[in-house]
Amino acid sequence: MTAIFVLLDSLLGFYALLLIISVVMSWLTTFGIINTYQPFVRSVLNFLHAVTEPALRPIRRFLPDMGGIDISPIILWFLIYALRVLLKADIAPLFGVNVY
Repeated sequence: MTAIFVLLDSLLGFYALLLIISVVMSWLTTFGIINTYQPFVRSVLNFLHAVTEPALRPIRRFLPDMGGIDISPIILWFLIYALRVLLKADIAPLFGVNVY
């Protein structure tokens, strides 16, 4: 049972990392630091968009227009963090997994 909780925690941590990379890549694209015409860069951007956008879209629907500032990745990151804490502190002990 410990392996399942470790796997879930690792997947959530990896998704949070992809979310941070996506935000940084969008900043680099916006400020013209990276060339989006290169095929590798374009494929990385497309992958990050395909992975993060389904989770960000519902959050963006509920947020008011903030004039070009998108805080939905921050909200999603806090939700992932809260889910990891809930998983580790409350759900895992119910199944007899105290430390992982």
